[in-house]
Amino acid sequence: MKKKQPKKSEKNAVNAYIEGSGKVVETDIVSTLEENYMPYAMSVIVSRALPEIDGFKPSHRKLLYTMYKMGLLTGARTKSANIVGQTMRLNPHGDAAIYETMVRLARGNEALLHPYVDSKGNFGKSYSRDMAYAASRYTEAKLESISAELFAEIDKDAVDMMPNYDNSTTEPTLFPVRFPAILVNSNFGLAVSMASNICSFNLSEVCETAAALIKNPQHNALSTLKGPDFPGGGYIIYDETELEKIYKTGVGAVKVRAKYNFDKEARCIEVTQIPPTTTVEAILDRVVDLVKDGKIKEISDARDETDLSGLRLTFDLKKGYDPDAVMLKLFRLTPLQENFNCNFNVLIAGTPRVMGVYEILSEWTYFRRECVKRRIYFDLSKKREKLHLLLGLKTILADIDYAIKLIRETEEESEVVPNLMIGFGIDEPQAEYVAEIKLRHINREYILKRTQETDSLTSEIQEMEEVLNNPKKIDKVIINELNEIAEKYRQPRKTMFIYDLQEEVEIEEEQPEGYPVNVFFTREGYFKQITPKSLRMSSEQKLKENDEIVFSSEVSSISDLLFFTNKHQCYKVKCSDFAETKASVMGDYIPAKLGMDEGELPIFMAVTEDYSQNLVIFFKNGKCAKVPLSSFSTKTRRKKLQNAFSSLSEVVGMFVVPEDCDFILKSAAGKVILFNTALVLAKSTRDTQGVQVMRLTKTELASVQIAQNVQIEDIERFRIKTIPAAGIVFDDDIDQFKLM
Repeated sequence: MKKKQPKKSEKNAVNAYIEGSGKVVETDIVSTLEENYMPYAMSVIVSRALPEIDGFKPSHRKLLYTMYKMGLLTGARTKSANIVGQTMRLNPHGDAAIYETMVRLARGNEALLHPYVDSKGNFGKSYSRDMAYAASRYTEAKLESISAELFAEIDKDAVDMMPNYDNSTTEPTLFPVRFPAILVNSNFGLAVSMASNICSFNLSEVCETAAALIKNPQHNALSTLKGPDFPGGGYIIYDETELEKIYKTGVGAVKVRAKYNFDKEARCIEVTQIPPTTTVEAILDRVVDLVKDGKIKEISDARDETDLSGLRLTFDLKKGYDPDAVMLKLFRLTPLQENFNCNFNVLIAGTPRVMGVYEILSEWTYFRRECVKRRIYFDLSKKREKLHLLLGLKTILADIDYAIKLIRETEEESEVVPNLMIGFGIDEPQAEYVAEIKLRHINREYILKRTQETDSLTSEIQEMEEVLNNPKKIDKVIINELNEIAEKYRQPRKTMFIYDLQEEVEIEEEQPEGYPVNVFFTREGYFKQITPKSLRMSSEQKLKENDEIVFSSEVSSISDLLFFTNKHQCYKVKCSDFAETKASVMGDYIPAKLGMDEGELPIFMAVTEDYSQNLVIFFKNGKCAKVPLSSFSTKTRRKKLQNAFSSLSEVVGMFVVPEDCDFILKSAAGKVILFNTALVLAKSTRDTQGVQVMRLTKTELASVQIAQNVQIEDIERFRIKTIPAAGIVFDDDIDQFKLM
């Protein structure tokens, strides 16, 4: 019996329980997700995981503001447990989460370039996976001096305040940060369907760049903001194009390399700075695995010697190996060199936006202008209020005797203020202020001081009003603050740059003696390397469905492999880069193994030891190019060579030949020539378009084979002595054009 297919609406239906009714009804799954999951997702994005323009997530802000209100900006350290407990008034997510947030902000953890928390005790280390921090009851903390720049105007209405979760107090929605903290300290956040990963930059460089962009929006940030500056140091492999991309789009990758030195006496490499994306345990685990697999034979021992003086990983070298060559190998195979993937996703007015450095600094400047305006307006209001009171006092001091008489003759206390208002023509606040003056202040000195203060207040108010009405003066205030902060908290860069890495010559390692291996390359791009012994035990090759082997040979294990792709590029690797396997496995998929570009596939593989052969390429337009393989030999260990062959015409065949030999060429029109490569001169230019060998008219070259591999009767009748040649029509059945 045929099963009834559910309707489309039924496929998207789920059971839902209606609370209080005792009924279960069907409801649409899309509606259920929108009603239940979307609020959670938005809450995570907006209220938990992503930083805002002040550089903080809500958890950071609640903790630091609590410490500020506890007086820990200038006071002595207090137990971390005390801080955690107080923070729960703003952040009711449990003490463990609060303390973990505090650990990352602390100087002892070394996760931030400019820590906000001055810590005492064991706060763990950001570069260690296993070095756990002590419990909050054992550690102490207070705010670092730079935290004063976060709260400088928070009591002057510079930012909005909002009630906490139970309306018992208020907390700031943002901090009125006086410098672009969003770029100074790194920030990572994983929300629902989106993430943020912001690297840190040098404080003085960020301040200088922000000031320069305020003065000139066309300023080139790369001239002042050299690149990321990580708290763990290391080296950045400088790539100006990638940095420009990050600065403009907020997305890109920075390649970070560890810093090391070599102890000649102990014959050991000491790594003292590592990339921010890894840990010492991850590096050691990887090195140990490589040593066990036999891929690193130069290291006799690896250990973690980190102590109070700082991070130190030590690798003992075997005798006869060069430390620089070993480190280049470790950079290639271990997390000692890794990419920091930038994703500058920041909440702006509650909306997540991926922005580059230029846009972030522009948004910060706009935010900072509003903070400065609100601060100045707050001070202006206070000064206007004080001036108003002093003007009332000045009016009364002009006839103080009458004021005293009026107060003395007033029968009821409640009538003093109204009588002063009537007697001197002042308003209620002014009269209240006058009525509260102490008797000891009714003297000439006090009167003169108040009069002078009135004049200075008038001048200050006028100056503040000018600043508020002039955007350029607002910008000048911000620039002066940036310069002041840069000078006060300036510190040298921790992360340096490596320039012109492509020209860096890798010192050759001592090569082991070669031994025979069988290599196989398939049409679909799979490669495997098998020892003759393993091949004798099982020669039946496992292949992907409809795949076939297009190249197989016994070569030396120290041979180089050249993979030519449909994107006219060549990838160079060594046989030793591939693990020896068995015929019963499919092998390595070359595009994935070599990290080829999207849509890039290998079309030919060449094997060589000494690059003494020639590469012969035939194109559909009838041309032939002969290029010495030595043109593909490089002094550096570059794996990728661009413009490996001409892109003017599609390739029909590629061959590696030790010396000149005969080829059979056949056109789509059925004409054939027998051609010797001696007629073509070799050219060292890799992407040479070649010379015309077969003259083609309204047709194209269809196939090419090495002549000795083809079975044709009286083959010499097709030989040509000059090029180009049109060829002779091949009358026999096409099946006779066979491989031997």
